[in-house]
Amino acid sequence: MQNKLSPFLKTMMIFGYAFLYLPILTLIIFSFNSSRQVTVWQGFSTQWYTALLQDEALLKSLWISIQVATSAATLAVILGTLAAISLVRFGRFKGRGFFGILTTAPMIMPEVITGLSLLLLFVGLEQIIGWPHGRGILTITFAHTTLCMAYVTIIVRGRLADMDVSLEEAALDLGARPIKVFTAIILPIIFPALLSGWLLAFALSLDDLVIASFVAGPGSSTLPMVIFSSIRFGITPQINALATLIITTVAIGVMIAGWLMHRKK
Repeated sequence: MQNKLSPFLKTMMIFGYAFLYLPILTLIIFSFNSSRQVTVWQGFSTQWYTALLQDEALLKSLWISIQVATSAATLAVILGTLAAISLVRFGRFKGRGFFGILTTAPMIMPEVITGLSLLLLFVGLEQIIGWPHGRGILTITFAHTTLCMAYVTIIVRGRLADMDVSLEEAALDLGARPIKVFTAIILPIIFPALLSGWLLAFALSLDDLVIASFVAGPGSSTLPMVIFSSIRFGITPQINALATLIITTVAIGVMIAGWLMHRKK
């Protein structure tokens, strides 16, 4: 028999979903508003989507955010996977506990402290060795990689810890080289964790405002920075249109991923 939810639990669930998704639904609806005031409905129109294509500053910040998020997520997956393998497969080496703390520290550190420390690091490196030359997309990417690597390490480490080591040992006994064991056995098994870590890192980088504000330079403002700065003058309908397109893209990606998982099962 299936357990039925009580009326109280159903009510709480409805309120919970409404609290989470009604603001998003409202944003999507008002992206088709003909009025420039984002809270006053005056009729249906798609003019703000056309205006979005002509807003060079907003589109430039979006492109910078996508570049940074893609690069940071990829680097975070590579470095986070190496860190997870070191923690799980290399036993109790000297300094293992300290290394484990270092890999997770950015995840629990306040973003203000992380951003300030990275800013001082980049300024110090520029004065000592002349690199990086100013602050821009490169420094934002490195800063986001530092943040996202911690999350990827936790995800991949958990998957590696649950993995059956006998599969690797059997492959090695049969003469397979370590690199072959990694590419043919370990990598396919941990691939869902790698994909999950990459998507989480991409979302964290795309959403970050505090750290990027510290390490960004002239001409390298990310999308959250542009949106946050525009709040002082009022949110424009173009932002609603852009947010709607991002939400639609994410929803389509989630549905495709769910369909592929269902088909695989």
